[in-house]
Amino acid sequence: MVVVDADGAEVLRSASAERFRDARHGEAVVQEVIERLLRGARTGVTGTEELALFGPPRETLVVRAVPLVDDDGAVIGAAAYVDDVTEVRRVEAVRRDFVANVSHELKTPIGAMGLLAETFLGSDDGEVARRLAEQLVREADRLAHIVDDLLDLSTVESQEHPSREIVAVRVLVEEAVGRVRALARARAITLEVGGVTDDLAVACDPGQVVGAITNLLDNAVKYSDDGGAVDVWCEVLDGRLAVAVRDAGIGIPSRDLERIFERFYRVDKARSRATGGTGLGLAIVRHVAQAHGGEVTVESIEGEGSTFRLVLPRPGADAAAA
Repeated sequence: MVVVDADGAEVLRSASAERFRDARHGEAVVQEVIERLLRGARTGVTGTEELALFGPPRETLVVRAVPLVDDDGAVIGAAAYVDDVTEVRRVEAVRRDFVANVSHELKTPIGAMGLLAETFLGSDDGEVARRLAEQLVREADRLAHIVDDLLDLSTVESQEHPSREIVAVRVLVEEAVGRVRALARARAITLEVGGVTDDLAVACDPGQVVGAITNLLDNAVKYSDDGGAVDVWCEVLDGRLAVAVRDAGIGIPSRDLERIFERFYRVDKARSRATGGTGLGLAIVRHVAQAHGGEVTVESIEGEGSTFRLVLPRPGADAAAA
């Protein structure tokens, strides 16, 4: 907040507004807008302007100036307020992108199913009909996977107080590995499990954590070359437990590392759709980690592979022993 008197002399400047005084770059632009709107407010005109600062970090600020009047209605000064709406605008953008992406992702299999059904109805060839039916099943499965992932993501986000129980990490990893073993075997990919000892445990929602580890393993298998290997192990980092998944696949370009946890974001769109990916797996992993007070990290070199770590807090010693 910045307050000036009727002559434009500054009377008050809040501590958070000091960053704009004698500033450079983006902050200098904000100060110029504050002064311009204050000049208008001293004439009785209320003004508002939104500014996008490209940083780093990126910020979106709304500057609003209003006249200050006495009991007789005379203007005795003006006040300007700078409101940081960066997070509000980010959430709005995420929601818009999410609606657009959901519409696109659902439209693709639904449109394909409609076209296949029409072709099926007009075909008298038994072999053609069989192939069309098989494709219909694949598109229906793809649609079901998208809906299932959306429901999983919604469940994780909506839980204010998720249930927790002490579970051995070995149980969680074995369950997740079992879910992807058939896919790995079909592509001759070896799943190597190590460092998962019986004394390691976490307080978690078992279904959510197993689902998160499964998504990491599923991605590792799908983005690896046939005949390769995927490693999964556990390690203790700064008192927290990390379940790590490493592959030697296509890797992730550095420009994409910050965006891979966004809903429907794909590094290799063609390959992801070919393998049945929905683009929601890593978003689910991130939300599961955050819901449990942890995080998910990634290290990757394009063309050499990636390592993801699901990091979760460890329970107290007494709880783990119990």
